[in-house]
Amino acid sequence: MLNWHDIETVLLDMDGTLLDLHFDNHFWMEHTPQAYSKVHDMPLDEAKVLLKQQNDAVYGQLEWYCLDYWQRELKLPIVELKREIQHLIQLREDTIPFLDALKSAGKKVVLVTNAHPDSLSLKVERTQLDLHIDDLISCHQFGASKESQSLWTQLQSHLDFDPAKTLFVDDSERILHSAKEFGIKHLLAVANPDSKKVAVPINGFVNVTDYRTLLNDIK
Repeated sequence: MLNWHDIETVLLDMDGTLLDLHFDNHFWMEHTPQAYSKVHDMPLDEAKVLLKQQNDAVYGQLEWYCLDYWQRELKLPIVELKREIQHLIQLREDTIPFLDALKSAGKKVVLVTNAHPDSLSLKVERTQLDLHIDDLISCHQFGASKESQSLWTQLQSHLDFDPAKTLFVDDSERILHSAKEFGIKHLLAVANPDSKKVAVPINGFVNVTDYRTLLNDIK
């Protein structure tokens, strides 16, 4: 599994890793298409197809995560729309016990998210996640997403972490491979990012569905 004695720094994704991904999935697959359909006067099914095409065109790029980009492209008040369903923003049940165990063990805990700063701000406002983490970073400040090696180079320079003594936790196979390529030694995949969907293990990585199963090993 994981050799906690060798881990000094823990880098954590946010959506799907610390927060239930159901909010984001519902927002982009249901709530946004409904708003687009209404504003642009088109059938909902057509709006869903169009938005999926636009999403696929920038998948994995920083624009995919950028609320300013989508506000321009879709001509919708994205942040306002997020606030309409902000009650769906929820921590995973196992998140706080995990974060508290990491801090008790003396690990440096940093959130590293591709989410736009406005999205990060809203989610911190709803969850008080910042009370349990040493530093919160939106990759937008570096102009690159976690899929890019440029991000990891800048992040290491900013945080001065040792890749050989760092654990990175994420629910994206593509991003986990990017971290592995950079040289981060300890990697953990979240197999159940959305509480409304069944767990799907990510091949090639140690997987977890409940952080509480790790608590007795964290040292």
